[in-house]
Amino acid sequence: MAFLDEAVITLQSGNGGPGCMSFRRERYLPRGGPDGGDGGKGGDLLLVGRSRLTTLEDGIRGTRRFLAKNGAPGGPNKCHGKNGPDLTLELPVGTMVRDAERGHLLAELMTEDESVLLLKGGKGGRGNWSFRSSVRRAPRHAQKGVPGELRKVRLELKLLADVGLVGLPNAGKSTLLTSITRAAPKIGHYPFTTLQPRIGVIEHDFETMTMADLPGLLEGAHEGRGLGDRFLRHIERTRILLHLVDVSEGEPESWIEAYRTVRHELENYGGSIPGKPEFVVFTKTDLLLETPSTEEFRSATGRSPFLISAPEGDGLESLIGELFKTSAAG
Repeated sequence: MAFLDEAVITLQSGNGGPGCMSFRRERYLPRGGPDGGDGGKGGDLLLVGRSRLTTLEDGIRGTRRFLAKNGAPGGPNKCHGKNGPDLTLELPVGTMVRDAERGHLLAELMTEDESVLLLKGGKGGRGNWSFRSSVRRAPRHAQKGVPGELRKVRLELKLLADVGLVGLPNAGKSTLLTSITRAAPKIGHYPFTTLQPRIGVIEHDFETMTMADLPGLLEGAHEGRGLGDRFLRHIERTRILLHLVDVSEGEPESWIEAYRTVRHELENYGGSIPGKPEFVVFTKTDLLLETPSTEEFRSATGRSPFLISAPEGDGLESLIGELFKTSAAG
C-alpha cells in the first residue's frame, strides 16, 4: 500500500430524524389526542488514533467522503425514532486535522486510542405529541430534524519515531535502516530512491526503538524545493536525529559542506528540530582505502562522527548502543 501523508476528505455527521405528526385512532377513540413521536438524533462523527496504522491510506482506504447515519423518523404511538449510529474514523497516531478552507487546526491525534468528537449529529425533530398543551390539545405540526454538520478537512500525518535519518540524497539512509532494523526499504545508488518515509524497528537488549528513513534533503527544502518541507515535518516528531554524511567521495571540505547544507535546512524549518539530540555518522567507509580522518570535520562542526559501514556491519553496535542510551536519558 502506498504511503499517504496528506489527504483532503469531506466529513458529515448524521441528520436528525423528523418528528412524527400523528393522532391516536382506535375503535372506541376516534378523536384521540396527538401521539407523534420525536425523531432520532443523527450519528456523531469521531476520529480516533491508532498506532497500528502507518499511513493515512490505512484509515481512509481510498474514500474521500465519510457520512454518519441519519436519525430515524419518529412514529405513531409516541415512538421515538432510533438514533443514528456514530461513525468513527480510525487514523494513524500523529495525524493533524485542519480545516481545508481556512487552514486552522481542528484536532491532533497524538496518543493511542485518543478520540476526538469532530462533528455532532443533528438533533431529532419533535413530534406533535411533544407540542400538546392545555390550550393546544391537537397540534398539527412536527419539526424536521436538525441537519448534521458538514466540513472539508485536510489530514496531515507526522510520523512518530524515536530516530529520524537525515542527510543528502544517496547518503546511505536506506542501507542503514535495512542493516539494523526489520524494515526493507528500496535501495539504489542514485538520488531520491526513497520517495516516502519508512519505519523500521531496532532491537537491542530486549528493548525496541523505531527508526524513520526520510527522503534526502536538498538545499532550499524548507521552502519546498525537491521533496520539500512536506517531509521535513516528519522530523518534528522524531526524538533523535541521525545525520548521515557520505564520505566515499570527495575531501573533508565536501563532507563539511554536505553536513552544513542539511543542517541549514533543519534550522530554517525551525520548531523543535534544531534542539533535538543529533548524531553524525560517516557512511560508506568500506569504499575507502583507509580510515577517514575526522579531525577537520570535528573542528569545523563541533561534531564527532561515528564511522560505519552498514553493509559490513562495522561500527553499528556502538552506534546502536549510543542511540538507546540517549533515548533512555531523554
